[in-house]
Amino acid sequence: MDPHVALLFTAASIGFLHTLFGPDHYVPFVAMARAGGWSRRKTIIVTAACGLGHVASSVVLGLVGVACGVLLFQLENLEAVRGELAGWMLLGFGLVYFVWGVMQALRNAPHVHFHAHEDGTVHEHVHRHQADHLHAHEMAAASDGGETAVRRPSYTPWVLFTVFLFGPCEPLIPMLMYPAAETNYSLVLAVALVFALVTITTMTAAVALLLWGVTAFTGHALHRYGHAVAGLSITACGLAIKVGL
Repeated sequence: MDPHVALLFTAASIGFLHTLFGPDHYVPFVAMARAGGWSRRKTIIVTAACGLGHVASSVVLGLVGVACGVLLFQLENLEAVRGELAGWMLLGFGLVYFVWGVMQALRNAPHVHFHAHEDGTVHEHVHRHQADHLHAHEMAAASDGGETAVRRPSYTPWVLFTVFLFGPCEPLIPMLMYPAAETNYSLVLAVALVFALVTITTMTAAVALLLWGVTAFTGHALHRYGHAVAGLSITACGLAIKVGL
């Protein structure tokens, strides 16, 4: 096999395996999509954007290193620092989101309301505050008063994007870009492009498949604790990064 073709094939293989065996590449998106009620389209767009930032940061760093003649071990040390930072960011975000999710679940605990009518009959119904109750009032205001229901902006996608922007693609520079640079810069760009395309495609495909698989898990209990479960999942991914799993 031609050495150039072999390197491109290696780039595709590493991109696929690196993503598939790193649950932090797709679990956070599935967890946040389920907890936040994201549409499938929004989830895929957020995943692809984070994947692009994830790969692009390492590609830019590698290209600068190759062009400036920076020693490989220096870039590896820098990538290691970025990896530590990204791991702590993911862990911290997961913990904060978990605590917030637990607080939301406790505030949204179901309780019983009793209603007495003029004819003496009394009935009861289970009632929840927060999301469902607020949504009902917003929709009523929109239909009766002609106003449009206001949705609060979500900063979660930007938090995830920032985390993935700092997260390095560890095998890209030492295993692919530097060997390609020994041949020519066109091969460096081709290797980076193949690695990026395979990584982003694998991320979005894994997220889409997992979303399809978890759609059967619905219900008030899971919906109530959805944010807490999402935070716990992200925390687990952060811990996996920190302990080197």
